[in-house]
Amino acid sequence: MSTLIIFIQKAIAQGIGMLFGATGEIITEKSGNLNLGVPGLMYMGGIAGLMGAFVYENGTENPIGIVGVIISMLCALIASGLGALIYSVLTITLRANQNVTGLALTTFGVGFGNFFGGSLSQLAGGVGQISVAVTGATYKTKIPGLSKIPVIGDILFSYGFMTYFGIILAILVSWFMFKTRKGLNLRAIGESPATADAAGINVALYKYAATVLGGAISGLGGLYFVMEYSGGTWTNNGFGDRGWLAIALVIFALWKPINAIWGSFLFGALYILYLYIPGLGRSMQEIFKMLPYLVTIIVLIFTSFRKKKEYQPPESLGNSYFREDR
Repeated sequence: MSTLIIFIQKAIAQGIGMLFGATGEIITEKSGNLNLGVPGLMYMGGIAGLMGAFVYENGTENPIGIVGVIISMLCALIASGLGALIYSVLTITLRANQNVTGLALTTFGVGFGNFFGGSLSQLAGGVGQISVAVTGATYKTKIPGLSKIPVIGDILFSYGFMTYFGIILAILVSWFMFKTRKGLNLRAIGESPATADAAGINVALYKYAATVLGGAISGLGGLYFVMEYSGGTWTNNGFGDRGWLAIALVIFALWKPINAIWGSFLFGALYILYLYIPGLGRSMQEIFKMLPYLVTIIVLIFTSFRKKKEYQPPESLGNSYFREDR
């Protein structure tokens, strides 16, 4: 029983970072923009938040955890938001190819994170010596009382606040998308920007807002991994393929944030499943790591046969909008 509880805890912990990335990318893609720079944005958010907390803790005699949390979150949001803004200018205003721009952003973001992460490690005294213990401990603080409940407390209430924030954020984004007028406008732009433009909706403004906000939320996935999951430490290339899994999760969730919540837990479970199967060789472990992608492919095949509109991506996804002169 204890092994099962640990497995569920680790699956949820693995999935939350993907949930942040997927939630942000859903907002972006609903506007018609395909941002493959999510992995890079996660690196930018993670290292920026860590740097902010590091500077604060090392410049303050008695650092306060909640202040470190606020500073690190602001730094992560600003860095990843700026990365998404660069992508927006290139793809919305300059109409650059979205696939190429997104891949370039990923390359830049990973390099940005590794460069500053390595530099910060050297500044702190060597690899693994970065110390943001006060801020990291605040991120990892469990819910008092409830986390002590046997079994239920371990499964539901033994995580830091960002775990619950990620779930609540996905629910709020779903409400915004499907229950508000602005959410309807955003989805209309993703389906047919020309029609939305003719109806008086500011297409460029919505695209910019959705892409920058979505990128900032994706960056929180990197902050979560660095602070809550890793306890305030940095390892170059430490995110692995979680950023790409976040993009795959968008497809698996059928562009619905609510689906992304349970989908992230499933992806997290599949991602670590090989650790709980005894006797697997190195090659078999790599095959098991492919399971989230395999599940996504199966969902794609299934939905293509169903051909229902709600199972399909926004119709203008990946295409730049060219407004005709009147």
